[in-house]
Amino acid sequence: MVSAIILAAGESSRMGTPKALLKIGDKTFLQHIVDVLNSARVLDVVIVLGADAAEVQKSLWWFKGKVAVNQDWQRGQLSSILLGLRYVEQADLHGVLICPVDRPLISQAVLVGMLHQFYTKHQPLVVPTYRGQRGHPLLIGKGMFPELELASMEIGARALLWNHFDKVLEYPTEDEGVILNIDTPEIYQEKISNRFTSSEI
Repeated sequence: MVSAIILAAGESSRMGTPKALLKIGDKTFLQHIVDVLNSARVLDVVIVLGADAAEVQKSLWWFKGKVAVNQDWQRGQLSSILLGLRYVEQADLHGVLICPVDRPLISQAVLVGMLHQFYTKHQPLVVPTYRGQRGHPLLIGKGMFPELELASMEIGARALLWNHFDKVLEYPTEDEGVILNIDTPEIYQEKISNRFTSSEI
């Protein structure tokens, strides 16, 4: 089984409002990501909140999975990943997908392709690429978890990619969503508000 950890603990300072609550069509970023994960049969999903936890939690009436609140969110993304790892289902766990909430334009096709490569090529790190640029989500095999626990907070999960280039499987895709970081109002308007309507999601 592969679980997913959605990272939504940052303070969204550049956006000015919690990115987790921004809309794609009639769904929030969080709901959209969870729906796409579920459509790819990734059913064990943990959402990690932090800076705006109270506000975001009020919007999660629809979510049936687990929510973790990172009280140390200011330490960085790795602190949220490590917290999320404690909440995922451990039975038959083979790996986790790390899904930042500001990279919401993941697709079912990319997820299914990454999972297929993970299970057939037996590499512990799978990362999608768009025209040679690495993106998200990152799939980390369970065997890498102990090293992840020892990584520096400043470098985070990137340490695994840097230290184990021979164990990284790149998954090429023409889906630009894997590299789109929606972190400012201008990017949100250009890449989402002006391009997506409810009927297109």
